[in-house]
Amino acid sequence: MNLAPRRSPSNATEQTERQALTELLPPPNVPDLHPEREQLLKHTVLREAALAEPTPSRSARAARTPRQRRLLVRVLAPALACSVVAGGVLAANLMTDSEPSTTATPAPAPVQAAPATQLLNRVALAAAEGEQPQVKGDQFVYVESKVAYAGQSADGGAVTLPAAHRRQVWLSADGSRTGLLREAGKPDSQLGADAPVYTIERPGATPKPSASGSGPSISNPTHTYVAGLPTDPDALLDLIRKASHGQGQSADQRAFTAIGDLLMETWAPPKVSAALYRAAAKIPGVTVVQSAQDAAGREGVAVARTTHGQQTQWIFDRDSHAFLGERTVLTEAGDAGPAGTVVGSSAILTKAAVDRAGAAPRR
Repeated sequence: MNLAPRRSPSNATEQTERQALTELLPPPNVPDLHPEREQLLKHTVLREAALAEPTPSRSARAARTPRQRRLLVRVLAPALACSVVAGGVLAANLMTDSEPSTTATPAPAPVQAAPATQLLNRVALAAAEGEQPQVKGDQFVYVESKVAYAGQSADGGAVTLPAAHRRQVWLSADGSRTGLLREAGKPDSQLGADAPVYTIERPGATPKPSASGSGPSISNPTHTYVAGLPTDPDALLDLIRKASHGQGQSADQRAFTAIGDLLMETWAPPKVSAALYRAAAKIPGVTVVQSAQDAAGREGVAVARTTHGQQTQWIFDRDSHAFLGERTVLTEAGDAGPAGTVVGSSAILTKAAVDRAGAAPRR
C-alpha cells in the first residue's frame, strides 16, 4: 500500500494548534494570598503609583470617578500577585487615595507642671482623705502649737529668735461664744466672737490681732465659716483675693498669707483643705524649698513665696504630706540680720473639738 508522504505542518498551523491546546488546559496554580496581606499589598502598589505620577490639578481630581478608582485596583491586582512570587512579602502602612490615612499624629508633649504645683497637688490629694472634723456649733476648735517670733532690742540691731513656746487657742465654732488664747509666759487673752488671727507685720514686731469686722471673714474665721468656703479652687482664690487685706503686700502675697493663716488655726473639712492647697498652687511665684524645719524640729519639704526680702514657708511631711507648720526667713541681708535668718516659726501639734474654752481635748 503506497502512502503519500505526510507533509510537515507549517509554522503558522503549528502555532495555532498549540494555542488551541493551551486554552483547553486549566490555568496554573497560583498560591492564594491571605485577604489582609492582599489588601496591604494593594495599598502599597497604589501609593507607590500615586507618588510616581504627577499631581493632578483640582479639576482633574474632581473628574476622577469612583469607577476609575475601582478600575485602577483591578488593573494593578495581577502585579500584586507577581510581586509576591518574585519578591516575597512586601508590607507598608499605606492607604488608597479614596481612604483616609490611619497614621496617628504624635500627641504634643504634656506641659510639665511647676514643682510647687506638683507638691501642692499631692498635698491636696492627701488632705482630701483626711479626718472630717466633728465640731458642733456650740463647741470650740482647739489648736495647740509651738511658736517662736523674733524680737529686736530697743536700740535696733539683728533680731533674735527665742526658743519655741507652747501656744493654745480655743475658737468658738460658730462665733457665738468667747474664745481664749493662752501662751507660755503671757497672761491669757479672751477672744471675742471675731476670733482674731494674730499676724506679724515685720521682723521683730509683736504679733497683733487682725482688725475686727462685722462678722466671720477670711481674716477672722470661725469653724462654721471655714466649713462653708467654696471647694472650687478658682472660686475660693477669687474670694480670698477680694476679702484679704494687708499693707505693703501684693494681692498674690495677701492671698498666700491668708491661706497660710487658715491652715494654721482653723480645722477645715477635707474638701476645703484640698481646695485651699489647690488655690495656693494657682498663685504666681510659689516655689519649693527642699528642706525646712518647723518650730518642733520636724524636717520636711516646703512651698514658699518671697516678698520684700522675706520668704514664708509652709512645711509638709515628706511621706504623709501633712501640714507641719510655717516658717519665715529673711532672703536679703539688712538691719534685722543676714539672709537666711529665721524670724518666725510655728508647728501644729493638735487640732480637736472641745466643749469649753480652756478645756484640754481628750487624748
